[in-house]
Amino acid sequence: MKKNILAGVLASLAMAATLPAHAADKVVRIGAIYPLTGSLASTGQELKEAIDLAVDLINNPHNDPGLAGISIAQGKGLPNLGGAKIKIVFEDSQGKPEIGLADAQRLIDQEHVVALTGAYQSDVTKTASRIAEQHGIPYLNAESSSPDLTQRGYQWFFRTTPNDETFIENMMQFLDTIKSQPTKKIAVVYENTDFGVNTYKAVKKFAEKYHRQIVANIAYSANSPSVTAEVQKLAAAKPDVAIFASYVSDAMLFVRTMREMKYAPPLLLANDAGFIDTRFIQEMGPQVQGALTRDVWATDVTGAKPALKAINDLFKAKYGKGLNGNNARSLEGILVLADAINRAGSTDPQAIRKALIATNLSADQIVMPWAGVKFDANGQNTEGSGLILQMDGPGYKTVWPASYRTDASLPKLPFAWK
Repeated sequence: MKKNILAGVLASLAMAATLPAHAADKVVRIGAIYPLTGSLASTGQELKEAIDLAVDLINNPHNDPGLAGISIAQGKGLPNLGGAKIKIVFEDSQGKPEIGLADAQRLIDQEHVVALTGAYQSDVTKTASRIAEQHGIPYLNAESSSPDLTQRGYQWFFRTTPNDETFIENMMQFLDTIKSQPTKKIAVVYENTDFGVNTYKAVKKFAEKYHRQIVANIAYSANSPSVTAEVQKLAAAKPDVAIFASYVSDAMLFVRTMREMKYAPPLLLANDAGFIDTRFIQEMGPQVQGALTRDVWATDVTGAKPALKAINDLFKAKYGKGLNGNNARSLEGILVLADAINRAGSTDPQAIRKALIATNLSADQIVMPWAGVKFDANGQNTEGSGLILQMDGPGYKTVWPASYRTDASLPKLPFAWK
């Protein structure tokens, strides 16, 4: 008799887990892993702010006509799950892969999230997503750009952002448009984590394709107290272009050190990350006028379609600053994940995974300047692309592709300290 009762209870619990959320729970819980403390706390906080705005767009009505057509951002919760609301459960990775791994385990085992998102840093994303894969939980990554994240044969991992191979090829295509000065000799300065190492690999691949020469390969330890030796190597190599892959504290340290040593590369071209962080722009921006970075977002592209402007205006009204390429991707990631959960009509992980596989959002349904969101067999969005921006005045402006450039006087070269 006891066995029959126990079997009945277990069967009821299993059925509740796969029922639509309106039948089991009015809240759909998603786990989010980001560096909310430590050297990347400023970045992590910006990512959290954008995700909070995405949740607000999903759960609460807004009257801005610019949002019309944006997938799931209609303020009605998840209609196919009885209007269930999205709830994000945040965990702090502190920027450490081993903590990100433990965060993922806790979110799955104790918080019972139906999906995971994060973790900004590629090396943290790698460990956290491994736990999700082992448990059969969908993992939507919106910001990490290391190509190998979608080369692991995972079935539960999906990435909306373009990867570094796309971004680095975009850089080479941009450099081909510069006729006023040489761009053949390249130095790569990168932190020795997944993000930096994979940036270097991509530069090496596409430098060869675009007939450029790498004259310096300068790896450094993340969060180093000094980068004097690295700057000396960079200056000695005399590159035409210095490509940096650094998070915010390292990016700021490199700028200070290069200024102190009175060295400036003719072109300073960043692989996003720390160079677009709001803290970097506010503190370093006046000094690095003319610095270039790849990105996926810029304030001046918001004129391309009403939704981009509407989203940026909402974020600015709430937080006193515009979106950037880091957190705009985070916002889009939550919208894509919520859209898939809604189409699944269920909180069952397998149903969510199938809906993610079937995702096919057009440019008009997303809040990024991309052709859309559609995943290949490896879980990589094939519709994303990058921009090249230049620091000009209080922030960055788009210089490539030309179709997004709003200031004909840009780019201004060569780079020099202000």
